Amino acid sequence: MACDEGGDAMSSEAVDETVSTTAGPPTDGGDDIPPYRYTAAMAGEIEARWQDFWSEHGTFHAPNPTGPFADPDHPRWGAEKLYVLDMFPYPSGAGLHVGHPLGFVATDCYGRYQRMAGRNVLHAMGFDAFGLPAEQYAVQHGTHPRVTTEANVERYRAQLRRLGLAHDDRRSI
Repeated sequence: MACDEGGDAMSSEAVDETVSTTAGPPTDGGDDIPPYRYTAAMAGEIEARWQDFWSEHGTFHAPNPTGPFADPDHPRWGAEKLYVLDMFPYPSGAGLHVGHPLGFVATDCYGRYQRMAGRNVLHAMGFDAFGLPAEQYAVQHGTHPRVTTEANVERYRAQLRRLGLAHDDRRSI
């Protein structure tokens, strides 16, 4: 036996009837997806809005004790410091591959946890732009390594931003 909203016992037949008449999401009468349905387009819009907010407000900026990035008004100004650094991707391809975010997500979670625990976390990103991979990519595309490397670094930065990782975007190695 189940109880209705008033607390009275209901038979199993009444429960089945209630479930069958109220089951399923309400629709607006058309074949459109209900407005509360979480779609890829909605996720993309929400993520982009939060990434813009983080960027505008410097959410992931770590204040320096001195110099141009010093900020005595920052909430974590005098907090214990932590430096988190990811393995550098080679900017020698058309973009990041699935293995890059796989490793970056772990350090991002760690850095966010430490930031929530009150630490002043500097989570920086760098790019391994020197050596054979960058040179080979440039040769394959018939351009100077500096040109292809700078273009690929900018593409990687955009992709990393789109992933929503908590890097201090003012700093790079």
